[in-house]
Amino acid sequence: MAVETQLLPVAKPADPILEIEGLRLAYRIAGRARETVRGVSFSIGRGEAYGLVGESGCGKSTVAFSAVHYLPDNVVPLGGSIRIAGREVSRLSAGELMLMRKSIVSMVYQSASTALNPTLTIARQVAEVFELKGLSGEAALRETEAALRKVKISDVAKVMRSYPHQLSGGMQQRVVIAMAISASPELIILDEPTTGLDATVEADIIDLLRHLGAEMGVSYLFISHNLGLVAQVCDRVGVLYAGRLVEEGDAGALFRNPRHPYTSRLLRCAPNWGAQKADGPLETIPGFPPRPGEAIAGCVFEARCPLAQPLCSTTPPPAVAYEAGHVTWCHRHQEVPSLAAGADRPARPAGTAAHDASSPVLLEVRQLDKSYGEGPHRVRVLSGIDLAIRAGEVLGIVGESGSGKSTLAKVITGLEAPDDETSLVYAGSPLPGRVRKRSAEQTRAIQMVFQDPGSSLNPSHSVGQILSRTIRRQLGLSGTACTARIDAVAGKARLDGHHIAARPVELSGGLKQRVAIARAIAGEPRLVICDEPTSALDVSVQAAIVNLLADLQRTEGLSLVFVSHDLGVVRYISDRIMVLYLGRVMEIGPAAAVFDGPHHPYTEALLSAAPQMETATEDRRKAGARRIALKGEIPRHSNPPTGCVFHTRCFRKVGAICETEAPPCQTDGAGHEVFCHIPLNELGRQSRPSRTSAPRDTVTTGQE
Repeated sequence: MAVETQLLPVAKPADPILEIEGLRLAYRIAGRARETVRGVSFSIGRGEAYGLVGESGCGKSTVAFSAVHYLPDNVVPLGGSIRIAGREVSRLSAGELMLMRKSIVSMVYQSASTALNPTLTIARQVAEVFELKGLSGEAALRETEAALRKVKISDVAKVMRSYPHQLSGGMQQRVVIAMAISASPELIILDEPTTGLDATVEADIIDLLRHLGAEMGVSYLFISHNLGLVAQVCDRVGVLYAGRLVEEGDAGALFRNPRHPYTSRLLRCAPNWGAQKADGPLETIPGFPPRPGEAIAGCVFEARCPLAQPLCSTTPPPAVAYEAGHVTWCHRHQEVPSLAAGADRPARPAGTAAHDASSPVLLEVRQLDKSYGEGPHRVRVLSGIDLAIRAGEVLGIVGESGSGKSTLAKVITGLEAPDDETSLVYAGSPLPGRVRKRSAEQTRAIQMVFQDPGSSLNPSHSVGQILSRTIRRQLGLSGTACTARIDAVAGKARLDGHHIAARPVELSGGLKQRVAIARAIAGEPRLVICDEPTSALDVSVQAAIVNLLADLQRTEGLSLVFVSHDLGVVRYISDRIMVLYLGRVMEIGPAAAVFDGPHHPYTEALLSAAPQMETATEDRRKAGARRIALKGEIPRHSNPPTGCVFHTRCFRKVGAICETEAPPCQTDGAGHEVFCHIPLNELGRQSRPSRTSAPRDTVTTGQE
């Protein structure tokens, strides 16, 4: 039974490493202080993992950066307290702050590539951490080697000699974590540490964090948009909205039984495992969060809440306590479990039917090879890829970092030229390999959404100027016609007038990605290549973007190549799925066939590593039920294994034939092709565990 009180304190650990009480922060913009963090309070116990979730712009990163006093000059403290290991952070001198960052708290940033110095080797960068602790020379290098081994890097010597750009995203993230733990901190703050990582590397990173927590007693503040991941990693979770904590509690209890309308809606925005667009659009949260500095008298979620009443707009909600320290701030908490599923699911728009497999081929790729370098230094990163993309079709591409997914996307768009033997045909006509050699119509028809919107948008132009330039150049519109097209595209991408007037630097990562998608569709293309378009988005915006892309496919016949590490989203939106490994196709076929099996062993390993909310809420320590942990890193393109390129990591290797002969293509006659020496009928049908199935222990496999 819930107990209600206006002044109920949030439950505190007995021995907190981090205590935040009543934190209020504002950003000074155009001479005005705009409040963004509105009285946040929570604590993290020693050895505890605490998750902080919420939409982009809700203040998660601002709270995290304030804990280590890493805030820009225009941040104005309005009140509150932050204590680390019992010491008030705001009262520390510059020297004491530096000492705290060296010995008590470390931070792992969202983008490992920008956190690492591109001009220094990995050895030099990690060794600096030990030099700050008083070591030097050989001693620092020995400790560096030990730290890299702790994060499960096998070829340590090679990695130490490497520069950041020579490592995959997953390897870079492991290096950053190695630097963080090298200081032997008591608290590690992780700001979206797995964004952009494939499922297998993500699972490895999570296993590593759990191991370090158990071995070293490290506490974590874990910020992520991936709710399934948070459910698996964290002991407790706080839900942040518009700078206020709206719910907090044990991870399992909160995800199983949310008691705030925002939490309930946020959880339902993520696609269920195996969901597909034929089931209907994903649920979304209508409207936008309050703008920074907006005056809010009552509940911060009132404007978007399906349960809102007049009281909600005038009176701050009280704290309501449930079992196991589960607290929510809501006037109508008792009605949250009765919210109808699908209430915020957009209606399916009128338009063409779902993809027709008999549609004409829009783009055909034959024997695609892509190499870099010359002579003995020539390295092939894509080999012998054949594919056909039909009008109105969504082709999903999955695989680990370094598999060649982004390179394939760039070849299709003409940003990278394929090898001479490759044949590209668009709408029945030859398609030049380089974009500068393509006609204006071919260039307009094939557009791309890049993984990092921050580096692909002009920082000196407003969003309106960015969209206007595309529309004027590709459609020839100007004046009111151009303005009308900007408004139409912005509406589809969930951008309002405030966003249109802003520059990219003023927007959150999720909003930047919406701008990138709006720019790609502004010129009415026929094929859009999406390279990790949802990796930086929270689940509510992700749902809206995925719905948008599915609607464009359905209503305008838009074809998509959808590259992503999020297997649940790939399954939802894709008509067909291609699985790449080391630049070769392992499997391709209808989405249902690839997911339901029989799988290629590599596909099976990818699927087993994907986090699921269903199993995570049952037992987060055994989440994923049965993970196949592939041994070692993906081989280098410069030295690919002979025979089947996957045989060095394959847990179902059948013998010497895998090492000496390329696997044959096996097909079920319905478009599902698997490149493997194991007969199709022996691969068997594998399926993910149901919501009610008992989790099993993680299985680590691989060739010894």
